[in-house]
Amino acid sequence: MKVLLIKDVKSLGKAGEVKEVKDGYGKNFLIGKGFAKHATAEILAQHKEEEIQNAKALEEEIALLKVLASKLDKAEIIITKKLGQNGHLFGSITKEEVAHALFEQHKIDIDKKHITDKLTIKTVGEHDLDFKLGHGIHATLHVDVQGE
Repeated sequence: MKVLLIKDVKSLGKAGEVKEVKDGYGKNFLIGKGFAKHATAEILAQHKEEEIQNAKALEEEIALLKVLASKLDKAEIIITKKLGQNGHLFGSITKEEVAHALFEQHKIDIDKKHITDKLTIKTVGEHDLDFKLGHGIHATLHVDVQGE
């Protein structure tokens, strides 16, 4: 019996593979537990179509991320924060503040999770922030921190 694996099965293979298994194992365990589907021509054609659609969606997503990265590389934001008596900031600049300022000043909506964890801006001046957008695409945003 041939089955198309829907989920990874440790001793058998990864999702998307077609495997030849014994009838009882295929029907009772793999198909019964939802790990696989019976590999008919119809199911295989449907799976191939889904793979093509997923590949197209991935290409579109990567193209959009590259456009976003180029916008971020060109952008510069200014964040104004209250200063203490010694000229240092009260607290530090947070990821939320950076994301909010980026939306307010450039209309670029980005999730704060894309900003790397190295965000420790505690001084006035110019800083560069690294953004991890996914699929190996990085961008750098120039941030100018000014005191009130």
